[in-house]
Amino acid sequence: MLECPDSKCKELTPRHADVPVEFEEFHLSGDSEENVENAIIAVQRNGVALKGNIHTDLKELIPQKDKTKNVSLRVNLDVFANVLHCKSIPGVETRHDNVDIVIIRENTEGEYSSLEHESASGVVESLKIITRKRSERIAKYAFEFARENGRKKVTAIHKANIMKLGDGLFLNTCREVAASYPEIEFVDMIVDNCCMQIVSNPWQFDVMLFPNLYGNIVGNIAAGLVGGPGVVPGKNVGLDYAVFETATRNTGKNIAGKNQANPSAMLLASALMLDHIGLNNHGQLIREAVYKTLSEKKIHTPDLGGLHTTRDMVQSVIDEIEGSKHKFSFR
Repeated sequence: MLECPDSKCKELTPRHADVPVEFEEFHLSGDSEENVENAIIAVQRNGVALKGNIHTDLKELIPQKDKTKNVSLRVNLDVFANVLHCKSIPGVETRHDNVDIVIIRENTEGEYSSLEHESASGVVESLKIITRKRSERIAKYAFEFARENGRKKVTAIHKANIMKLGDGLFLNTCREVAASYPEIEFVDMIVDNCCMQIVSNPWQFDVMLFPNLYGNIVGNIAAGLVGGPGVVPGKNVGLDYAVFETATRNTGKNIAGKNQANPSAMLLASALMLDHIGLNNHGQLIREAVYKTLSEKKIHTPDLGGLHTTRDMVQSVIDEIEGSKHKFSFR
């Protein structure tokens, strides 16, 4: 849920895009596991969710504590594919132009399995879980995504030169799946080289396929290439449920209440959600309004080097929606 920066936002509450959706809201602040369980049940009931970023306080980490709220949601809902489309936006100045990369990350295992223990004082063992079943599932998702969206190349990222069993299993599974998609080029790359390549020559990448941790890291890099956490949406999808959120999961806690946050990523995530539930025209209406605000009107918040406020951005999007919705057919 987007929080208004001041009381004046009350006047912005009407449904400007006429979206026929009712929200069931859950607040996941605090340490209550019951809140997380109730939110999971709500997503299971509704099938879809729009999620704000959940802050994890590193100063209060407790050894052997349960999974973080973010990981609990992803694992319990089995939303196994995290998908980010990092594409350059006209009018948003970045070091590289014409970037167009899709990041597909396995979302439920790897280093995020929360299997850690202190075997002796000062000695912690963390288990990284890689399975053929889930590696095959995410690889098939990536190749099907490429096929359905006219993408020509899939690059699997790994560290199999060092983690020969775990990352080796992931890589070999990707190779096996790739053999069933001969029309799509398949290459693989070691993750440290990938980080250098993506900032020096991002145009070589099309669809990138990752195990969990590497996808998290490189996804942030890719988002940074096209404007940062304020402009890139993300989705987490499984067989039964889908959760939409900003791409990088930055909480922006340091600018909370300052009327500085860029709402673009969350608005674009909501557009992805509307596409998912079949309200494509509503999603496109919102998407076009956001991009016109960024590209043509150049309403930019401080993260993009501008001086505009959150409210400026939201008001511009509303104005664009009001001026364009007559062009769309809503059923």
